[in-house]
Amino acid sequence: MSSARYKRILLKLSGEALQGDGEGGIDFGIVRQLCGEVKEVRAMGVDIGLVVGGGNIFRGTHDCDSGLDKPTGDYMGMLATVINALAVQAVLEAHDVPTRVMTAIEMPPVAEPYIRRRAVRHLEKGRVVIFGAGTGNPFFTTDTAAALRANEIGAEILFKATKVDGVYDADPMKNPDAKKYDTLSYTTILAKNLGVMDATAISLCRENSLPILVFDMTQPGNIVRALKGERIGTTVEGE
Repeated sequence: MSSARYKRILLKLSGEALQGDGEGGIDFGIVRQLCGEVKEVRAMGVDIGLVVGGGNIFRGTHDCDSGLDKPTGDYMGMLATVINALAVQAVLEAHDVPTRVMTAIEMPPVAEPYIRRRAVRHLEKGRVVIFGAGTGNPFFTTDTAAALRANEIGAEILFKATKVDGVYDADPMKNPDAKKYDTLSYTTILAKNLGVMDATAISLCRENSLPILVFDMTQPGNIVRALKGERIGTTVEGE
């Protein structure tokens, strides 16, 4: 197998991506496909961290009649990400890939607490590190958690896995004339409010010159293709 373009990456997975075509929950067929690709990535000698969302289980306080305040809803969402992290861990280890789940909210019977130096050491030992519970704070998304963890562990790029093959100037599902971008700057993303990631995450990547690759995870092999330097998705970098 050809050498990888990057030595260390952070892969951000949305919770919705893990539910497949269902209306919620976890599609373990999707998880197995993903974990098979992560195993290939490790075989290439690449360190990989994962941040998972929780939208397939709980999306927070989008319903004003729920009776939940924003912090409570966000904490519930953080717990949902831990459920997804444990599912991914179980399937990865069934593929003989050593892993560690680290959470921003301490829950010792379930996972290790997040400590940056410990996370880096796990990566150096060849373990896949799965980061759960977001940043541990309400009002911050898992996109922001992904940008934060990527910078903390020294990742060379943030891979954002979605259900579309890049960033468009309009919703390609609603507008057949939508234009796909091959490359974009951080500033353009923010100015045009393209919705790639939230503004805090984009700003954090811009401040630390961390490139972002937005690509379609439903196409088998895309993670490995991206690591080999093949042109897929949309790359966000520079001004």
